[in-house]
Amino acid sequence: MDIRLGGLETAQVGALLAEHVEDMRRYSPPESVPALDRDRLRTPDLTFWSAWEGAEVLGCAALRELDPTHGELKSMRTAPAHRRRGVAAALLDHVVAEGRRRGYTRLSLETGAPAEFAPARTMYAAYGFTPCGPFGPYVDDEFSVFMTLVLDTPLSETPVSETPVSKTQALAP
Repeated sequence: MDIRLGGLETAQVGALLAEHVEDMRRYSPPESVPALDRDRLRTPDLTFWSAWEGAEVLGCAALRELDPTHGELKSMRTAPAHRRRGVAAALLDHVVAEGRRRGYTRLSLETGAPAEFAPARTMYAAYGFTPCGPFGPYVDDEFSVFMTLVLDTPLSETPVSETPVSKTQALAP
């Protein structure tokens, strides 16, 4: 698995993001879907990564800076054919490491409240994210769950946002 900075210009990532928004709108009303389109994912406050195996996109994730100490996980998605193979965990590890490198003290996220989002909430909770109230631009919404992760150990390593990172972990069949 190769996690690369960018990928928004590719048709594969475009299709993955379109599927992401379509799924979210299937279970939540449009006003409760805070998904970002490709243009918004290209703004200076956001960093976007895509995970690949050869020419096939496996997933994506983005990190938005809310302020100098607080980042938001955005646009986390795994391609259906690659779920339960470690893609989301690798992307989440990558984003958390970048948050620590930037000196953030916490990362937050918004995910869906309907039952269809339970696997995502379970994964985030297992990673250490805990429920919190709305943050940044969000307001209370019955279709949203807000979670945060305290980052208490900053990393001092080569910036992950400047170079592609290859993940050598094998993908399970």
